[in-house]
Amino acid sequence: MPIDMMEPPSMQFEETLRGVKLRERAGSNPRISDVVYDSRQVTAGALFLAMHGGTTDGNHFVENARRQGAAAIVTDSEPTWQKVRADHPDLAVALIEHGRRTLAEISANFFSHPERSLRLSGVTGTNGKTTTTYLLESMLRSAGRTCVLVGTIEYHVGIEVRPSPHTTPESRDLFQLFAEGVAAGATEAVMEVSSHALEQGRVWGLHWDTAVFTNLTQDHLDFHGTMEAYFAAKAKMFTGENGAAPPRVAIIHGEDEYGQRLVPMARAAGCDVVEFGLNRGDFHATKVQLGANGTTFEMVTPIGSMTLHTHLPGPVNVLNLLAASAAAMARGLTHDEIARGVEAIAYVPGRFQTVNCGQPFTVAVDYAHTDDALRNVTQLARRLAAPRHGRVITVFGCGGDRDRSKRPRMGLAAGEGSDFVVATSDNPRSENPDAILEEILPGLKESGVKFEVEADRAGAIRLAVGAARENDVVLIAGKGHEKVQVLRDRTIPFDDAEEAREALLERFGKLQRTERGAKCN
Repeated sequence: MPIDMMEPPSMQFEETLRGVKLRERAGSNPRISDVVYDSRQVTAGALFLAMHGGTTDGNHFVENARRQGAAAIVTDSEPTWQKVRADHPDLAVALIEHGRRTLAEISANFFSHPERSLRLSGVTGTNGKTTTTYLLESMLRSAGRTCVLVGTIEYHVGIEVRPSPHTTPESRDLFQLFAEGVAAGATEAVMEVSSHALEQGRVWGLHWDTAVFTNLTQDHLDFHGTMEAYFAAKAKMFTGENGAAPPRVAIIHGEDEYGQRLVPMARAAGCDVVEFGLNRGDFHATKVQLGANGTTFEMVTPIGSMTLHTHLPGPVNVLNLLAASAAAMARGLTHDEIARGVEAIAYVPGRFQTVNCGQPFTVAVDYAHTDDALRNVTQLARRLAAPRHGRVITVFGCGGDRDRSKRPRMGLAAGEGSDFVVATSDNPRSENPDAILEEILPGLKESGVKFEVEADRAGAIRLAVGAARENDVVLIAGKGHEKVQVLRDRTIPFDDAEEAREALLERFGKLQRTERGAKCN
């Protein structure tokens, strides 16, 4: 039963502070009706936690929160503490060291620690998180278990599907999801865990029963600064530096160079380490047969081999399946339950999702937004195109206000994997799209590929679809499942798959309806 159909949580201020390390505490002990970190969401009786953030400081809005009815203030700023004490001596207030860690601790208290009723499986890494979590959730459901899923595309609370504003939400929202899941009968939670969330403390205090590391390639250096800092953030999930005991089981991609570094760290922390890889590890693949309609392979496990068939194409999805299967077995599933869960997944939204309206070539939408992911997905496109002498045509761009150093690398990866590239906008955000494209061009030129530049993404998709011939593969990379495009001054509706369908209609007119949900006729 969703929590909004139940009695809303409520407790005394002192109860919300159980186990929280306080620098100072003063004022009354009111009844708290909600925990809020955004002053715009404060209602009467709420506890407002004011904390320093990356772009804003909640301490600037304490007075607004009080006027809107906040019954208690928790702050990580000593000047704010002093001002509240001076201006409102009877108001419940506490001064703490670390805003986001405290938010996690207070939220866990407020929602009565729902995480203790769930077995948590977390997946981190640069690529593969979304598909691995979808696969693991499907396997768990095949075994009759009710799950909470938290990830990039959407959230699941039992059978209810919700939009996902963040890959890993703030801890207050995460604990509410967990509480709603427990109320709906969930016993498992499967999460994508971003490096931002680990570094900022959004998942502080969570104990993962099973933690998965997929890989690490260059991404998010605009936030972390260096690859070493990026790796250190990911490693916190496996070493007990997250405010909780290390995972019971650590499932690590042993063929990845950072995975190899992580294995001894996880063992030293006391984890039971399970390695996976295409060619070696406790879980690995043999007899791999790749096809346009899916993949079949023998999965070698510590308790014997099994044959798996998946609708998901390509070697990368073999890796994702190995990771998810290892996690599923750590959660006590059998080979048969794993196989049923794999068969139930037809596709993952925005992960080499085909747009098939009856045209004589393949169109696929993928979220690849790093050079490593782009290289992998163009290799998959090549495998599909090559047997029939088709070409690979790639549409891609790079996001604004993100790591600029990866832009020429992505241009090189796209060029090396394609016969023709259309460079375009992704989510330019505050940057000039043409300036982003200029930083992509050196890589494209180095690759020697034939390319065109079209800053308008819809126009770029039409250009690629218009250039495609029989047996080609048109790959539209970068945005995947996203339904909007973020520009300097506004956010507009934009769906790569829908734009591709429109382009196909413009070129061919009415086409046969052959894809689930396709609107081509």
